[in-house]
Amino acid sequence: MSKTLREDLKQLYEKDYHLWVLETVKSLKQRELNSLDWENLIDEVLDLSKREKRTIESLLIRLFEYLLICQYWQLEKERNRGHWEREINNFRLQILRQLEDSPSLKPHLEQRSQRCYQDGRKLAAKHSQLSLETFPENAIAPLEKVLDENWLPNEELEE
Repeated sequence: MSKTLREDLKQLYEKDYHLWVLETVKSLKQRELNSLDWENLIDEVLDLSKREKRTIESLLIRLFEYLLICQYWQLEKERNRGHWEREINNFRLQILRQLEDSPSLKPHLEQRSQRCYQDGRKLAAKHSQLSLETFPENAIAPLEKVLDENWLPNEELEE
């Protein structure tokens, strides 16, 4: 019986993902472990981790983009600074919330920080239409400072 149910779940995964999720949860709650579609369940759980990593990287890329724009796009600074700072705060809050929920993502973020910076640098150049060389090749600050809600790169330049 459970083998048939497991095969049904495997087919369901391909035909109706949402229903597969509901049926899998039902089997888990009822502790019907023999009826689970283990192969797809394992893949889905691993994919959750990958999604979390991609999400937090994406947020850090956008944070770097706006930090760079805020620091180097002088022509638009007066008019857009408030918007840019709100975006910076928003990305920081989202990153910090994710790190609160999953502290084990912090080493991953530290490891990928320079790559995220490079992507943010490219986005800042496109966004501002300034040359890529306008922005420093290496990160403008260590990750801890970038995530600090009380830090903006302009403050150091203005002091």
